Amino acid sequence: MSDNAANTLPKLHNAAWPGVVGKGPDSEPPIDLDTMLDLTAAAEVDGIKFDGTDLFLFDPHVSIDSTDDDLKQLAEKVQSRNLVIGSVVAPVWPPTGGGSAMGSAEERGQFLEQVLKGCTIAKKLRELGVRPYGVVRLDSAAGVGDWVGDPEGNQAKIAETFKQAADIAADHGERLAAEGEICWGGMHSWKRMVQLLEMVDRPDTLGFQADMSHTLLYLMGYNAPEDRLLPEDFDWNDEATFDAAYKTLTDALRPWTIDFHVAQNDGTVHGTGSHDKTGRHCLPKDPNGKLDIVKRAGYWLKDESGNPTKQFEHICWDGCMFSNEIMMSPQTWNDILEAMINVRKAHGWS
Repeated sequence: MSDNAANTLPKLHNAAWPGVVGKGPDSEPPIDLDTMLDLTAAAEVDGIKFDGTDLFLFDPHVSIDSTDDDLKQLAEKVQSRNLVIGSVVAPVWPPTGGGSAMGSAEERGQFLEQVLKGCTIAKKLRELGVRPYGVVRLDSAAGVGDWVGDPEGNQAKIAETFKQAADIAADHGERLAAEGEICWGGMHSWKRMVQLLEMVDRPDTLGFQADMSHTLLYLMGYNAPEDRLLPEDFDWNDEATFDAAYKTLTDALRPWTIDFHVAQNDGTVHGTGSHDKTGRHCLPKDPNGKLDIVKRAGYWLKDESGNPTKQFEHICWDGCMFSNEIMMSPQTWNDILEAMINVRKAHGWS
């Protein structure tokens, strides 16, 4: 058995949603689900392949209003490629049929309706035997600009909506992961993210989804300069200062983390199509990448004693808003898979 194969957990997933997110009329055409699955299934490094895929429950990939027959076909489609499904994303945003978690009663009702539909699909996929693990992902579906109008009042509204969402998830045997991202009101800084999780106080049902690209921006104080952990004129060669800041960040959020994205970021923000500017996802070997991927992943995957937290059974790569040309290259996915294997080799378990 090779060194790379020594650790069998966490399982390694690719995300299908980069084929949809940031695509559309204002950007490039979406890449269909079959193509994303084929690219995922074809990737291979030293005999190791991706174990599964994480999905966005929205057209043109997976309709949030999928019928039982649609889901059976989806399961067969995934299983025919020797993959499984892990985490799924509920389309809670206004443009996808949802509404702001801090909005009017009607908007919050729309938000919860999408959570209900997402949890229903997630449960059915489990029952079909194609989804052995994973969570349902959401965020506040609210802009930071609107949130700052009444920070404490809006934070309380989001917390109340998330509590109701947690009730829905619990009824379906599911867990929710709130994705920390600088573009979502109330979740746009590490301190506000921790505050929100503590206000909801449902650790068995609602946790944190950490993306290495997005959480890097927490350190830099984008959209929340008062909570920045790195100085404004930070020298990226100053490893000691970065280590201290990253430890503060991960110590605060790791206990809540139940879903994890391996990713790279060059310290800038980016948005395409209708997607707000957020942490720019870069290729793992991008020379401008600010993260030692393997080293920094360990801060999330291992506790302060250096033992794997084992809080999730799979990890996922998130490469949102890559160009279609990059995504259609098989080498892209082999490089990504190699980075994932190296993370598991260093921080995984059997």
